[in-house]
Amino acid sequence: MDQPAHSDDALTRTASRLRRTRITEGRPFPLGATWDGLGVNFALFSAHANKVELCLFDDAGETELERIELPEFTDEVWHGYLPSARPGTVYGYRVHGPYEPDAGHRFNPNKLVLDPYARQLVGQLRWGPELFGYQLDHADKDLSFDERDSAPLMQKCRVIDPAFTWGVARKPEVPWERTIVYEMHVKGFTQLHPLVPEADRGTFSGLAHSEIPAYLRSLGITSAELLPIHAFVDDSYLVEKGLRNYWGYNSIAFFAPDPRYLKATSANEFKAMVNQFHAHGIEVILDVVYNHTAEGNELGPTLSFKGIDNASYYRLLPDKKRYYINDTGTGNTVNLSHQRVLQLVADSLRYWATEMRVDGFRFDLATILAREPYGFDEGGGFLDACRQDPVLSSVKLIAEPWDIGPGGYQVGQFPPGWAEWNDKFRDTVRAFWKGDPGTLADVAKRVSGSGDLFNKRGRRPWASVNFVTAHDGFNLNDLVSYNDKHNEANGEDNRDGHDNNHSWNCGVEGPTNDAEITALRERQKRNLLATMLLSHGTPMLLAGDEFGHTQNGNNNAYAQDNETTWLNWMGITANGRSLREFVRKLIATRKAFPILYRSRFLVGSHNEELDVKDVTWLSPSGEEMTTEQWQDGNAKCFGMLLDGRAQETGIKRRGSDATMLLVYNAHHDVVNFTLPEVTDGRSWLGLIDTNRPDAPMAEFEFGHAYAVTARSLVVFGLANDSIATRRLRQGLGALLDIADTPLPE
Repeated sequence: MDQPAHSDDALTRTASRLRRTRITEGRPFPLGATWDGLGVNFALFSAHANKVELCLFDDAGETELERIELPEFTDEVWHGYLPSARPGTVYGYRVHGPYEPDAGHRFNPNKLVLDPYARQLVGQLRWGPELFGYQLDHADKDLSFDERDSAPLMQKCRVIDPAFTWGVARKPEVPWERTIVYEMHVKGFTQLHPLVPEADRGTFSGLAHSEIPAYLRSLGITSAELLPIHAFVDDSYLVEKGLRNYWGYNSIAFFAPDPRYLKATSANEFKAMVNQFHAHGIEVILDVVYNHTAEGNELGPTLSFKGIDNASYYRLLPDKKRYYINDTGTGNTVNLSHQRVLQLVADSLRYWATEMRVDGFRFDLATILAREPYGFDEGGGFLDACRQDPVLSSVKLIAEPWDIGPGGYQVGQFPPGWAEWNDKFRDTVRAFWKGDPGTLADVAKRVSGSGDLFNKRGRRPWASVNFVTAHDGFNLNDLVSYNDKHNEANGEDNRDGHDNNHSWNCGVEGPTNDAEITALRERQKRNLLATMLLSHGTPMLLAGDEFGHTQNGNNNAYAQDNETTWLNWMGITANGRSLREFVRKLIATRKAFPILYRSRFLVGSHNEELDVKDVTWLSPSGEEMTTEQWQDGNAKCFGMLLDGRAQETGIKRRGSDATMLLVYNAHHDVVNFTLPEVTDGRSWLGLIDTNRPDAPMAEFEFGHAYAVTARSLVVFGLANDSIATRRLRQGLGALLDIADTPLPE
């Protein structure tokens, strides 16, 4: 192919200078484009290519200046060193090799491809037929070959200088058992925030304003989990409908932050944001998508991996390599059984953990990462790589333990060291508070740490990430306001999204002026939040749920980059402000009383040596639950008595925590619950009542029949002369005195 013509004298001179540059062999490692202070080493893995060309562009990435053939091929890595290259150099690759789809090969040097190790991307991808390796209108579809140049439509890569002054802030290193996760979206959190300058809203720079981590700290949050920030693609079918891939689960570059979150195209903006969060004691956890890429199936575009070495990077059908294994539901599946692909993912994780200083990762469809060709294997290559790696084994690792592939549901099956999203907690707690019959025994398992799933191999209760809402599905306000999804804005005739949400509108679908229904909805929100935040395990709160943000019934808002998903800080109601203060109270309660987050599973057996039971399940009569009561499908009220004298660790000695009683009533009517008599105590202190969120602490005698309002949760602490009681009286108030960042009025 002829080199592009240059009419501009400056570009011509630049091209002439570059052509005089002597490229040397360089090294096959590290992979990617590495600036060493004198020049840049370029290294690209491709086992099946027969030539690789490095393409250099002007600063804007619009004009191709030169193509340079990488001179060496070592251990399946093509490499070369450019002494004249500097940070800021814009580049891409053209990879030559066989175009044989039936053999799994889709090389097409007419298509510019992104470096899988690119640290920064330039420009914006524009959809057009040139992006596809085949002719879209050809009868043979992907068996045909397209010779049009895709470079004008493609994003490009930019060489960066990684230097950054971090200052004195260090990683918070929050212990797992004290972790409280807050799932949030970079853009959605600040796009409408009045305390963030307009030019910074929706970017890492927006999150870096001190008001943001200060707000999280005022809630009591320890760890912010960001929805995907790796560079991703807006699907063509969304663009055609005027929508965008808002959530970002469509990655194309595992080392590069998405340009849409950068204010001034500097990767250091992400580092500055992390530094600010760490200065406020808040961890940063990234939601990462290594299970698939934005290139889709055999009819998808050629953007990076497909044109570099399709047969290595993707799982293909063994007997029909033209087609992709689709365990993700997105068209392709990344092949982590290949050593170099596994290296890519591990290198990416280490880069974000060390160079970018993030504190952990939540893995989308993590079952796929642990699946070998023969199926899910908790001793598979990826999980083994994480376990033995000195960097990755020391950060927080959270699995979304399911996918749509064979044996895809693996909740509780990940190895020690991993936490897992627990959808059984979500569904059971939702069903219980909705009033579904027969949920009593199951909800008791969930609030006590889901030991039936995780109590093995030395795993701890924190392995269960407890949530009632997440980005996917109804948020909290809509969960109690809608029976049905309302996803018409997505342009799919309301066919997308989950149908079984365990939601209840409390009598009216959507917004209402009915005071009784509004009061019930607010109480249901408090019930769900209290259950999640006071259960054993790792709680996860969805951004905006603390003040009742609504998505107007959309339970699949992945394409809604607008007011549907952006948090409306100026529209927070009086009920929203009250709910936010209740959330602070719940988190403060959890932090004040270690018995709520002990690192030992509650087993309910009697310890003969200490003469205590760690947990006792009580019926409304104040007596221990019987087998018949557990099996009663209509029973909807029970108590969980946590004895602070039970041993805290493996050492056989009495604990010194406060003894607490939590009463759950999902019945549609009031239940009189008899407060039990407990050894070493004299009365019960009422701490929380979801029916009266602002009620002051009150004292109740043993045997008192407490009227637990219909659909409400009550928390008591045992009063005696111990240090634990002083914590009850003092600790909660002290924690609630945390310096507060006021909500915008």
